[in-house]
Amino acid sequence: MDKNYEQRNQKVSFGLVGKNIPYSFSKKYFTEKFNRLNLSNHEFHNFDIDNLKKLPLIIKEYPNIKGLSVTIPYKEKIIELLDEISEEAREIGAVNCIKIINNKLIGYNTDSIGFENSFKQSLKSKHQKAIILGTGGASKAVKFVLNKLSISFISVSRNPKMDDEISYQSLSNDIIKEHQIIINCTPVGTFPLVDEFPIIPYESITDSHYLFDLIYNPSETLFLQKGKESGATIKNGLEMLEIQAEKAWEIWTSS
Repeated sequence: MDKNYEQRNQKVSFGLVGKNIPYSFSKKYFTEKFNRLNLSNHEFHNFDIDNLKKLPLIIKEYPNIKGLSVTIPYKEKIIELLDEISEEAREIGAVNCIKIINNKLIGYNTDSIGFENSFKQSLKSKHQKAIILGTGGASKAVKFVLNKLSISFISVSRNPKMDDEISYQSLSNDIIKEHQIIINCTPVGTFPLVDEFPIIPYESITDSHYLFDLIYNPSETLFLQKGKESGATIKNGLEMLEIQAEKAWEIWTSS
């Protein structure tokens, strides 16, 4: 038997599935967590793949893998590869956490609890309507939470397809003024492309606005900086990631 395979079989493995993820939050977070808990037989890998067809090969290569996090661009596409899916993840339409039991893949969504618990801390009564930038898998968890909180919203997309979606060109000053919450669910502005930002009418943002960016690196994106300059409340995605990671750990380690 291959020596490396034997070594992997002795380790309890976890990992992140995504594309272009060398700067991921998860690997550092869980590696430090394993060190704190003295879990020397635990390891976390970045599975940077260009096609989800490679997922079964990963599971075969790591015979003692217990859980996976899922990130861009696979949170929606991965559903078709799962054996089971939680009711909440099915309702959201996206999965970012997979528990593996006897080669059975069970999908969950922990983005929703991460976003809700972090987002609510700075939410005020004046924050009644939201603009969601982006329509990918992460935005679906955000929509789920906003519906739960009875906050109405519109989504902004480069290619609008749904009734509640508009283009960036259609995002007017009046729309910005009417919606006190702006949530960036796109990767625009993520390290290393820190000079980029969503193109929206920032001149209409006021101190009544609340800007939330799902990006955590850099800690203050240009999107948030521009909101801050207008006196808006701002928050990045670090706490959301920490909360969802701990929820994923709870799912992976529960019997």
